[in-house]
Amino acid sequence: MKKVFSRPISMRDVPTHYCSGCGHGIGHRLVAEVIDELNLREKTVGIAPVGCAVLAYDYWNFDVTESAHGRCPSVAVGIKRVRPDLNVFTYQGDGDLAAIGTAEIIHAANRGDRITVIFVNNAVYGMTGGQMAPTTLLDQKTATTKYGRNVVTHGFPIKVCELLQGFSGVKYLARFALNKPQRIMAARQGIKKAFEVQLRQEGFSLVELLSPCPTYWGCSPIEALTVIEEKMISYFPPGEIKNDS
Repeated sequence: MKKVFSRPISMRDVPTHYCSGCGHGIGHRLVAEVIDELNLREKTVGIAPVGCAVLAYDYWNFDVTESAHGRCPSVAVGIKRVRPDLNVFTYQGDGDLAAIGTAEIIHAANRGDRITVIFVNNAVYGMTGGQMAPTTLLDQKTATTKYGRNVVTHGFPIKVCELLQGFSGVKYLARFALNKPQRIMAARQGIKKAFEVQLRQEGFSLVELLSPCPTYWGCSPIEALTVIEEKMISYFPPGEIKNDS
């Protein structure tokens, strides 16, 4: 029989702690597949965040370190400057990257630091209890927006890719949705392009992944895929936002 599935070498053969229907498992696998394809496993260092992916070092089969909440870019930049030969990436959620880590991501992008950022946007704080995140959609109900996000009180959801695209040091920005097979395959290609930008030493790259969170969206895993299709994509349109590589 033709073999159509195998575990990437860069993924450990262990169960994860993620909720049913969570998109982090897909994100982890895509990163691992690309690292294997580019033969980077022995040259890669990942930076795990504070958030749902805090235990990512247990799931990837390459070097991974941890950072304080929001400080992944700072840790990544430090490693990259000491070891410019390494492939260094951060893996961050919307709370980690776009709230407490806003300054870090903006300045790393503005400097054109030669790191890659995998940004998982599920529009809510996951690990800490489902509070409103900077990316929470208008009218979306969370633990801290019981009646929905209100633009007058809470402002608009932050579009991270669009926020960063004006910086000259940013060479590649793209957004993909993890709700359909063809979109997941497109995300894989985007992650590959982002790593290749780093390998060519061109500058900063970031890939945003629109990811389901059934637990804190209050729906089933199948319904969460529909939420991405009907609500997230209209505000966070997928595609390459910037490609100067």
